[in-house]
Amino acid sequence: MAIDPSDILLTGRVAVVTGGGEGIGRGIAEGLAAFAASVAIWERSVETCTSAAEAIGGLGIVTDVRDSEQVDAALQRTTTELGIPSILVNNAGGVFPSPLLETTENGWDALYRSNLRHVLLCTQRVARVLVDAGRPGSVINVTSIEGVRAAPGYAAYAAAKAGVINYTKTAALELAPHDIRVNALAPDLTATEGLLRVSRRSAAECRSHDSDGSPGACRRNGRCSGISGVGNVELHHRADHPRRRRHAGRERLAP
Repeated sequence: MAIDPSDILLTGRVAVVTGGGEGIGRGIAEGLAAFAASVAIWERSVETCTSAAEAIGGLGIVTDVRDSEQVDAALQRTTTELGIPSILVNNAGGVFPSPLLETTENGWDALYRSNLRHVLLCTQRVARVLVDAGRPGSVINVTSIEGVRAAPGYAAYAAAKAGVINYTKTAALELAPHDIRVNALAPDLTATEGLLRVSRRSAAECRSHDSDGSPGACRRNGRCSGISGVGNVELHHRADHPRRRRHAGRERLAP
């Protein structure tokens, strides 16, 4: 069902989207901006950070969210230029094959840092500011369906995503007394630029064929298909409807 903007306009709200330069993160940033939020994109790629921010009229801050000092600096700049963020979307992440018998310690640590550590850093920093200011807020953690099922060849990635789900549950309970809701989205395979890189398929191939061999179905409106659906679910979770407040403290997983 389509979301009516009049139900959940975000005028005056500040939102942070990590890893918002492309893929699901960019789709979410576009959705938040479309509903009138002031959006800050924290993205480590200079090119995608700049292009995504310009496309939505947002604030692009080149940030490696795995680094606590950079997170602190990004939060300070966001607060100074836009105001205190009351919406945080922890979307940043990364993946590469990690078969159990071949995964190195460095590989394990890299996947942990890319997919779990930053969720603590960003949630903690933004929540502290909200608590100090006495303001409510919403945190949405983008995890993966691989966090709740076996993922042969991707054990380290799946373990990190499972950690995000459990962290979401605990953070929701700890932050509920402060009127800060914490939820999770767990998409299945979504056609994004990152997925195309991991699967070694070119964007041109995706644009040219769908499951029936006909052209064009992999992309919609110039963006990989599937992203807009995740953005709509995220907006639903962010909405301040009474029913959503009654369910604060429970993590939500996208089907």
